[in-house]
Amino acid sequence: MPSISPAELEARLRLHRLPELGSARFRRLIQAFGSASAALSAPASAWRSLGLPEASADPRRSPEIRDAAAHALAWLEMPGHRLLCWDDPAYPALLGELANAPPLLFVAGDAALLERPQLAMVGSRRASAAGLDTARSFARSLAGGGFVITSGLALGIDGAAHLGALESGGATVAVLGTGLERVYPNRHRGLFARIVAEGGALVSELPLDCPPHPANFPRRNRIISGLSLGVLVVEASPSSGSLITARLAVEQGREVYAIPGSIHHPGARGCHQLIREGATLVETVEDILEALRGWQAVVPDSEAEVAVQVDHPLLELLRAAPYSSEALALACGWELPRLLAELTDLELQGHIAREAGCWVHRRG
Repeated sequence: MPSISPAELEARLRLHRLPELGSARFRRLIQAFGSASAALSAPASAWRSLGLPEASADPRRSPEIRDAAAHALAWLEMPGHRLLCWDDPAYPALLGELANAPPLLFVAGDAALLERPQLAMVGSRRASAAGLDTARSFARSLAGGGFVITSGLALGIDGAAHLGALESGGATVAVLGTGLERVYPNRHRGLFARIVAEGGALVSELPLDCPPHPANFPRRNRIISGLSLGVLVVEASPSSGSLITARLAVEQGREVYAIPGSIHHPGARGCHQLIREGATLVETVEDILEALRGWQAVVPDSEAEVAVQVDHPLLELLRAAPYSSEALALACGWELPRLLAELTDLELQGHIAREAGCWVHRRG
């Protein structure tokens, strides 16, 4: 936490709960009065002079607002819970560059992840099986290479991205469109808990008990892209909210990547549209790693990824000779599903290729 008094912290939490008081108005109050405490004590006429509505000013001292702030303070006393204010030195620097950066961020889990190099992965909630597999494989490889995978915990591509990162032993951040005490969608209740349990983080700018409202999900997308060095869109229709995230990323000066698909698949059209608009076409994980190589180099876990690439048992076999999938399964003694998953990862990383029905090594 920044070095602010308990009274100032409580005042900020009260401001945060007021209706019709978004990021810009919150900052305007702090800048005008010097502190949240002073803003709460100022007369309603002073608020009106700043262009703030009565709906924000009137409930400032209500028992409901005070109780909500007290509840948030109690939540912050629990292990693994954190509140990052925009003037906190630990507030994520990339996000802090935005003019509409959230004044408060509630975090459950490892808040330090928000300062590590992140790559956002987004896409359709109604993704195809191939799209889900692609998202999971890319997330495994990118997280294994040291990037934090950031997404929105939605069904479809978001969930696959979070799972892929966890499967690699990497880190993932979920930015919610609800408060952290509201799990949404309910089908991701297990994933919600697993992200925190396995070293990830859940993040929201919304009050802890805020339920799902349609308007909050596009709004949270600016946080997903704002935290990240770039945004990878895996599969999306032209009307997908993922394109909102991608366009916000462009406005924020972030890189945008898109994976193409079949011209006959509606879920590929959004990605094709982004590519026409200038997004980088991505076919392998290496396309992203090359673009972000300088950022990847500063991540401590990247050395572990190099070791995996050099010592991988399948690479040792493929350096000696090409193999079919069936022959490789016999040679290494692995079940075919596990083998194919590992081969997909290695292919996405650019270390192997499939030629004439056989897997071949691409690097000496």
